Amino acid sequence: MTQKIFVAGHRGLVGTAVMGALKTDARYDVVTRSHAELDLEDFRATRQFFLNERPDMVVMSAAKVGGILANNTLPVDFLHQNLRIQLSVFDAAHEAGVRRMIFLGSSCIYPRDCPQPIKEDYLLTGPLEATNRPYALAKISGVESCWSFNRQYGTQYLAVMPTNMYGPGDNYHPEHSHVLPALIRRFHEAKVNSDPSVVVWGSGKPKREFMYSQDLGDAVRFLLDLPDERFAELTRPDITPLINVGVGTDVTIREVAELVKATVGYQGELKLDASKPDGTPRKLLDVSRLVAMGWKAQTSLDAGLRHAYEDFVARHG
Repeated sequence: MTQKIFVAGHRGLVGTAVMGALKTDARYDVVTRSHAELDLEDFRATRQFFLNERPDMVVMSAAKVGGILANNTLPVDFLHQNLRIQLSVFDAAHEAGVRRMIFLGSSCIYPRDCPQPIKEDYLLTGPLEATNRPYALAKISGVESCWSFNRQYGTQYLAVMPTNMYGPGDNYHPEHSHVLPALIRRFHEAKVNSDPSVVVWGSGKPKREFMYSQDLGDAVRFLLDLPDERFAELTRPDITPLINVGVGTDVTIREVAELVKATVGYQGELKLDASKPDGTPRKLLDVSRLVAMGWKAQTSLDAGLRHAYEDFVARHG
């Protein structure tokens, strides 16, 4: 039986990966809308769309996202836009009878100084990283919405928390991108311009986990494909419906900068600006639950970076 599935935010990094994983599967009738066609912050338009289309499932990947600079500069935007999108989609999905939803969040929902690796149980056990707290609080609200709907209405809404993503369709904006695409752009431009050095924010010591976006798309498809009884177990009303997705290993910011430098072929010097913020010291997700269910990321950082750089050159060259 074909299942109609609405992928919200299908043109973003995560949405592009989900679309790639689903588009060749005849079991899914995938429905999308661009922002120009449907503004998910518009409650009335979103409600009407859901009532017209009546999707069986939703992958909620629409969000306002960005790096440290963007989060520091636009905290109201990151808090309020994400809250409006989420409230609009959750309410409309419930009214239209959506039985299964995957809500994509971010690993920044976890406390700044978590024990490592970060287990799902660590949610709300300590203070958040200040530089992206508004965005994190919006995503935590999404997790709580999943649990609240499951408890009150018996839905099967699952919050999936991916680690730091990169890959085809990424945002390479010089001020609003995440660390890895920002590094790709910076080193590429320095190579093209023959700049003698590239400055990287922070001490280079914080550690980060990076996952190729197509692996996340594969993980979402894996979860969507779960039989009802297994998916229902993840969304029981007596538990927080939360599961981590990552690769299980991390590298320092300096190490990933050196990898990007080598991938791009930049020959100049890498300099670190320790006067700039580092953000969270370490953020490695515990992915043992998903691995135990039978899924594991397949793309190495070296291979993923090569693919990501090829995509950047093809789109921004």
